[in-house]
Amino acid sequence: MEIIETEVDRFRKAKKKVDEIRGFYISLIVYILVIAFLAFINLTTTPHYLWFLWPLLGWGIGILFHAMKVFNYLPFLGKDWENKKMKEFLEQEKQNTTKWK
Repeated sequence: MEIIETEVDRFRKAKKKVDEIRGFYISLIVYILVIAFLAFINLTTTPHYLWFLWPLLGWGIGILFHAMKVFNYLPFLGKDWENKKMKEFLEQEKQNTTKWK
């Protein structure tokens, strides 16, 4: 069984991908601006304790995972893994149905 992908489907996939990338870049810009603002507040009020590093680290980890998802760099559970598992399950299902016929 072949799935025929229409031009409209390809356009929708491309638009979704562009929207995901745009969303990531907006998140990255907000992250940079907020961290810079927090660093400014921290360094002007209590320079002896650098508390702005905690949100920088925590939020930065989130930004990293967001980038990995958007740019399809998920070594585990990525699109390739998902497609491979789908094919594996379809093949198992096909073998199970033909076994009992």
